[in-house]
Amino acid sequence: MIIWLYILLALLVGVLAGTLTGLSPGIHINLVAVFLLSSSLFLLKFVSPIVLVVFIVAMSMTHTFVDFIPSIFLGAPDEDSSLSVLPGHEMLIAGRGYEAIILTLYGSIFSLIGILILSPLFIMFLPKIYHYVVRIMPLILILIAGYLIFSEKENSKKIWTAIIFFLAGLLGILVFNLNMNEPLLPLLTGLFGTSSLIISINKKQTIPQQKITHLKTKIIKKSSIAKSMLASMIASPLCSFLPGLGSGQAAVIGSEVTGDLNRREFLVLLGAINTLVMGLSFVTFYAIQKSRTGSAVAISKLLPNLQFKELIIILIVILISGILASFLTILIAKFFSKNISKINYSKLSIGILILLFIISFAISGILGLLVLIISTFLGLSCIFLNVKRTTLMGCLLLSTILYYLV
Repeated sequence: MIIWLYILLALLVGVLAGTLTGLSPGIHINLVAVFLLSSSLFLLKFVSPIVLVVFIVAMSMTHTFVDFIPSIFLGAPDEDSSLSVLPGHEMLIAGRGYEAIILTLYGSIFSLIGILILSPLFIMFLPKIYHYVVRIMPLILILIAGYLIFSEKENSKKIWTAIIFFLAGLLGILVFNLNMNEPLLPLLTGLFGTSSLIISINKKQTIPQQKITHLKTKIIKKSSIAKSMLASMIASPLCSFLPGLGSGQAAVIGSEVTGDLNRREFLVLLGAINTLVMGLSFVTFYAIQKSRTGSAVAISKLLPNLQFKELIIILIVILISGILASFLTILIAKFFSKNISKINYSKLSIGILILLFIISFAISGILGLLVLIISTFLGLSCIFLNVKRTTLMGCLLLSTILYYLV
């Protein structure tokens, strides 16, 4: 009986921790997981490994719900929510930042059902098909990269898209070969976060009064939600068990598979993929003993031989923490919506910009600061050239392609 009380407490504390990491730019769940692992020898004297696993799962799932709030309202993304900056910021400027958060929330909530649907399929089929899928993955990624470049109608646009894609790819390759902590932090922060903040500061952007839409109000068609969820269900499984692929690439894959998505559909897609990839990474570890997220790696260290009954506990924690995170996301989004227009957004943007530089330096050192500056200039170039921001995901796609080919 006592073990279940510990598990319940770990779940609640994990939800709180995930809320804090989700709202804190630069403080990723991976950092907390690493700290927890380093303290595990001490903690395991008092609690069972499953208690620490429950904490990690609850924290990780909550983070995927909440982390869109600083991304959309403040332009300060982490690696999982970076692509939400542009469509989310457009809606924020239109007074619909709250709706943008709710759209990502739709995706995250529906993805909880998706995790339950896909989990048995993963367990049954993943061990059998894993090696075959890996063999054709370079071809799939090359086709996606080619589509990103050649889908532009104007030849001049194709040229600039190709240049931005390969520059981002080269930058990604260089960054991953540097000896620094959390290389994705300064890389993606510069490409998507600080570049957007500089544009806002330059335009002396003001944020209008935000409209808080009642949850019963229809803000997106059911067919659009279905389209976004279909895209996420196609793309997320690949990114849950293949190395080098994350939520950003899954969003690119999903959006291209189902055709052009409008900004509302894209936000639903991002919310769904963010949560699906995280949840399925735990199932993937059980199925093929491969860890594709920092949280799954931490669990693999605590429970190297994950049993089916422990997987069931993890799935239950995913559902409960997701439900709790939904209510917390709504409450926090309302708070931001009511207060964001009262703040001088240009001064706020400057403050966040300075904070992101400080965080990058503190976590990734002087090299991280250099990467942040270079990636910021590349992100600005993408904006000024009117190239799709998804092209910047070449920073991960190109390195992943080379990973398979070399």
